[in-house]
Amino acid sequence: MVVAPTEVIVLRRSASPPAAQDGIGIASLAGLRVCLVYDCLFPWTVGGAERWFGRLAEELAEAGHEVTYLTRRQWEAGDEPRIPGVRVVAVSPGGSLYTEGGRRAVGPPLRFGLGVLRHLAGRRRRYDAVHLCAFPYFSLLAARLALAGARRTIVVDWFEVWTPAYWRVYLGAVGGRVGQLVQRLCVRLTPQAFVFSHLHARRLADEGLRRPAVELSGLYGGPLEPRASQGRREPVVVFAGRHIPEKRAHLVPGAVAAARERLPGLRGVILGNGPERPRVLEAATAAGGFVEAPGFVSPEEVTEALAGALCVLLPSEREGYGLVVVEAAALGTPTVTTAEPDNAAVELIEEGVNGFVAPSAEPGELAEQIVRAAEGGEGLRERTAGWFADNALRLSAAGSARTVADWYARRVA
Repeated sequence: MVVAPTEVIVLRRSASPPAAQDGIGIASLAGLRVCLVYDCLFPWTVGGAERWFGRLAEELAEAGHEVTYLTRRQWEAGDEPRIPGVRVVAVSPGGSLYTEGGRRAVGPPLRFGLGVLRHLAGRRRRYDAVHLCAFPYFSLLAARLALAGARRTIVVDWFEVWTPAYWRVYLGAVGGRVGQLVQRLCVRLTPQAFVFSHLHARRLADEGLRRPAVELSGLYGGPLEPRASQGRREPVVVFAGRHIPEKRAHLVPGAVAAARERLPGLRGVILGNGPERPRVLEAATAAGGFVEAPGFVSPEEVTEALAGALCVLLPSEREGYGLVVVEAAALGTPTVTTAEPDNAAVELIEEGVNGFVAPSAEPGELAEQIVRAAEGGEGLRERTAGWFADNALRLSAAGSARTVADWYARRVA
């Protein structure tokens, strides 16, 4: 059953648009009607894609365009979204996105896809452009079906393109094959793609994308000036992210334990929450009490932890971008990550400048890179802050939003 759309219209404008604060302008596209489609909405769900769609909505609205954001209902009555100048429409109910095993559930994206189908089918001439997130696919299929024959611009953000091997790991032999075929169909149904890494631009081409993807390099939404900590760095390794299987937060305690053999007094802090949290807590307890896992904390506490850390540890098996690498670099903190074939975060690491890439996620390999970060001292922190200063504009979400808006100006207006 699909609930009737619930519209939350917000007309308040911020006094100072984010683009102006960052020194970035956006092309003028007066009167363009853009529909953003994503089943998650920041801050009710937290992640790089959620932040990106929220920022893109704000930027386009501040540029004077009519923006509608289709999503699931994730808020309680009286706590409606407040995106300046954006009309938020809930086309399906909320609920958990993940199964107990930490995988994406099928029901919520199916219901969202049906809601998108109904909304767009009844408004085929309402929007000039429909901008979607590819995953979890049903909304993309629904949009193409609803707008079949309607001459409307459709663009798709592809944060990740999974390999056949990863599909098999994620869903098994049969389910993985089905997922791979659905992904390939969605690639073929993508008229224009935006991506955030070279890795996934190549994979889209390999999957049969008809037109070259536009590469965007930034998802960072914080200040563009480096904010390196002036105080003493604590001997602590920090993980910050969702506790889901591909993030592998449970590997942090073992890596810290191995590094302690050469760095006595080293501690670990694992921030965040998610379906893998029991496994994380078990690993932290087994390590011997020198790894804390406080769960979700405020953004201010995350910033404080990153600023005072020896390094960030990102042992992910799969990353579509790796936003925490940039967030840590803005504070002068290097990152240690892993050379996994599905880990696009390695594209953000300049070895020995803003971090290190371990050959594998084995505790000893991760520990070796943690020790290198410790031995780098203040020189490494200064190089990390310098790397961020040199790349901040390129890595900003506002810069990516400007690229998208300029693309609309050329191809739509």
